Amino acid sequence: MRLIRYTQENFASAIKELDRRSAPPEGVEKIVNEVIAEVHSRGDAAILELSKKFDKADFENGEALRVTDAELAASDDLVDQTTKDAIAASRRNVIDFAKKSLRQDWMGTNEQGAEVGEIYQPFERVGIYVPGGSAPLVSTSNMTVCLAKAAGCPEIVVMTPPGPDGTVNPALLYALKEAGATEVYKIGGAQAVAAMALGTETIPPVLKIYGPGNSYVVEAKRQLFGVVAVDLLPGPSEVVVLSDESGKAAYIAADLLAQAEHGGDSGMGFITDSETLFDEVQKEIGEQVKTLSRQAQLTKSLQDGCWMILVENLEDGVKIVNGYAPEHLSLVTSREKEILPQIKTSGAIFLGNMSPVAVGDFLAGPSHELPTGGAGKSFPGLTVDQFQRRTSIVRLDQDSIAKSAPIVEAFAKVEGLDAHGRSATIRTER
Repeated sequence: MRLIRYTQENFASAIKELDRRSAPPEGVEKIVNEVIAEVHSRGDAAILELSKKFDKADFENGEALRVTDAELAASDDLVDQTTKDAIAASRRNVIDFAKKSLRQDWMGTNEQGAEVGEIYQPFERVGIYVPGGSAPLVSTSNMTVCLAKAAGCPEIVVMTPPGPDGTVNPALLYALKEAGATEVYKIGGAQAVAAMALGTETIPPVLKIYGPGNSYVVEAKRQLFGVVAVDLLPGPSEVVVLSDESGKAAYIAADLLAQAEHGGDSGMGFITDSETLFDEVQKEIGEQVKTLSRQAQLTKSLQDGCWMILVENLEDGVKIVNGYAPEHLSLVTSREKEILPQIKTSGAIFLGNMSPVAVGDFLAGPSHELPTGGAGKSFPGLTVDQFQRRTSIVRLDQDSIAKSAPIVEAFAKVEGLDAHGRSATIRTER
């Protein structure tokens, strides 16, 4: 763990390094560019080769990449009732939250009397990436697919990496089926994003891509933006805890370790103005980590991605948080009403000692797909309205065009676009 104190000489330069903007890690951009080019030029053949190279899964042909109806049905018998109940409870919360957030059509009139408004329609075909690997994210099925279903998207395509045996975790398949996925493919990594964006012989392209993933998945979304729409840039998981002396060391340590067990390039940060709490959290991490199972992931994450900062006051901590733009922020302070409005860039904020980030990961209701790597400065988390296409509506009658035409003509004149002006005034003459 990296320990930083406001009393050290290089404090300013140390915290400056935490002021981030989203950018691909070194080397990732080139690899992803090559993967996209392969999928673009060779379609299914490239997907099959890349699946064997990166996922160690050997498929006979493109059709074998799709999860069959029989595989989806079989998941019913392979998942225990406790897991099914947990998935259902999460799904209900997510759908309820999503329905409250759906955008509604509306119509009104502007100052000149023209009818103006908006209509919202679901995207016809969307693509969702659901991470797999060592920790298949069953919860991500609810946090993405349920939103697409609530928005009314008729075709919901899911890509998820298989194991070396070419299969997908049964609980993940069950969750995808229950959430409303209409097609599921055993494809992971940047090649999955490329397949959704560009299409192959067996996979029709989608209109918009959603879902979290590793650095390669996020970079593929970035590179393919414009070819297809994307939701946001949600990469490896991260958390920051900002706390004063009211924070409970055991709870803070547990939240940090929960993120650390993702492994890879996950990030964990702790900021406090309490020296006592600063020391207690370090001690708690040392004790709790011994009791957890994913030792390899925890060791790497704590060594490479964990930092702790002792600040002079909580306001200095707020500045660091806004510069870092964490995916998850746990805010624990007796000054909550004063401090909360100052937080501007976090994907999701968990308030108080009794709000573990894991409840947001699995159950609370808002989607857990959130911006990471500093992208929170520009992107919000995933919401159901991102599955809706917005279209504006305008209708004028004789009275409203008469009032509008002189203003249009004035704009047209100053911009040197006389045909624009004429297209309005001609309607007032005939």
